[in-house]
Amino acid sequence: MARYDFASDNAAPATPKHGGRRRGQHRLCSGYGTDAVTARAADLVRELLDADAEVRFVGSGTAANAISLTALCRPFEAVLAHEHAHICTDEAGAPGFFGQGLGLIPLPGASGRIEPVALDRALAGPEVSYRQPPAALSLTNATEYGAVYSAAALGALRRRRQGPGAGVHLDGARLANAAAAGFDLKTIKSLGVDMLVVGGTKSGMPPTEAVAIFDRAAARRFDVRLKQPANSRPRRVSWPRRFIGMLEDGAFLRHATHANAMATRLAGRSPFPVLHPVETNGVFVEMDEPTLARLHAAGWFAYRFPRRLRALHVLLGDDARGGGQPLRDLRTIR
Repeated sequence: MARYDFASDNAAPATPKHGGRRRGQHRLCSGYGTDAVTARAADLVRELLDADAEVRFVGSGTAANAISLTALCRPFEAVLAHEHAHICTDEAGAPGFFGQGLGLIPLPGASGRIEPVALDRALAGPEVSYRQPPAALSLTNATEYGAVYSAAALGALRRRRQGPGAGVHLDGARLANAAAAGFDLKTIKSLGVDMLVVGGTKSGMPPTEAVAIFDRAAARRFDVRLKQPANSRPRRVSWPRRFIGMLEDGAFLRHATHANAMATRLAGRSPFPVLHPVETNGVFVEMDEPTLARLHAAGWFAYRFPRRLRALHVLLGDDARGGGQPLRDLRTIR
């Protein structure tokens, strides 16, 4: 029986463009990120963002998010984030663990975008001795529901969070998909973002993420922050090397563009009501439990989030050109 796995971007195999194996990769090189491969990858990330940022590479999005937040927030403080942000729902308390107790303050908003009024309300609350005060704001682009913040919307939220210690973290696990949908990555440097996670894994690379640090004060001793929780390796060229192949020939955005287009195609042919606007590669549909069981029995796999179908950089393309068999199968399940 055919299996169509649309639960997560991570279900896709790594693209050949990730640069994981190259001639000369076993040559002697300096350690701890001081090698030429890491320098080249960091330059490519800076070029992508058109920004003079410090760049580091880690092995997972959870590590990238959690450790970045520790640079912006002290243990007795908290991070404001959307209630369905990955740091709030899918990282098993990693920010608090690595941050030695830092808290998370969940905020509402449609399709994963923080409602400005809710942010104002959270910031207007009095500081009291028995509650962790907000010290940082975490945003996600594209959101967990596939929505894309415009640069203006991100800037408006940032301006609400002003003052000393008002750090901003941007989770870009699907930053490539946001860019493919029209978000200009070169605007990030002017939006007041201090720490940016550039997603590699969900873009088709073997597990790796880049952390772009715009705030030089936050960059101080960041390597120590990576070392303490075992996210610093003496020979770490495999992480940055993956970005080189994806960024040098444009595969980073090209694959995201394909995934976004396939999500639009999937949503257009889905027999189920679509709950959120399809702006990137996520399709969220209304589906009851018996139908979900039939979906799984037919070889499809989707998350209960509420019912998520995630179009990947390698899936649906050949099937769509060959007549869309997976999509025809989906229409028979209801």
